[in-house]
Amino acid sequence: MKIPIVVGAAAALLLAAPALADWDVGDLHKMHYPQLPDPNGWDVKANYSKVLADDWMCTETGPVADVHFWGSWYQDVVGPIRWFQVSIHSDIPDPDGTGPEFSKPGDLLWQRIFYPEEVAVRPWGTGEQGWYDPNIPMWNRPDHYQTYQYNIETIVDPFIQQAGTIYWLDISVESNYGEWGWKTSSMHWNDDGVWADYVPGGQTPWEELRDPITQESLDMAFVITPEPGAALLALSFVVILARRRR
Repeated sequence: MKIPIVVGAAAALLLAAPALADWDVGDLHKMHYPQLPDPNGWDVKANYSKVLADDWMCTETGPVADVHFWGSWYQDVVGPIRWFQVSIHSDIPDPDGTGPEFSKPGDLLWQRIFYPEEVAVRPWGTGEQGWYDPNIPMWNRPDHYQTYQYNIETIVDPFIQQAGTIYWLDISVESNYGEWGWKTSSMHWNDDGVWADYVPGGQTPWEELRDPITQESLDMAFVITPEPGAALLALSFVVILARRRR
């Protein structure tokens, strides 16, 4: 009687596979720890030729096949996104500790453009959130209330990370109208996030991201996770084993 239950559970999970695109607190990850969004934090402008980046420590060697991050829109005016540009860089460590320098992205290791149909989006929560454009600089608080989670799963030809290595995740968005911001995290790890602008022939130097009011460090909200296909594959082995024992 137990075998049909196992097989039935497997079938239910396979049917629910699209739902695995979401990531919830307590789900698996393979980075130092998930940098969860601050419900009352900042959204830093990351579109119209602006790029943001933050670092993570790899805790499990393997593909970066799933990336989840959080963001919001200036004054909650949601616009159509044309694409997301996601890239991974090596780490340039802070050369002078407590001095004026800071760690930043190094060599480009991997880059991909993702279109809206490749990114699953869901509402995450609400809070009195601020908007920050470090270029001008301009900030506004409170500015908007909605937070969204963005999920990119089962990436084809993904970057292969190595356990114990620090990498940088870079995100930039192109939208037809509206201003999109990558949300800051309530959790700090290692050095601050950074920002730069794309310009003809390259980009401007990386700059630290700090709270425009308190000057405290700002980190970005994201999580690198094991690919859901691995969990389904493991479950299929359980089903096969159960059938053999039958």
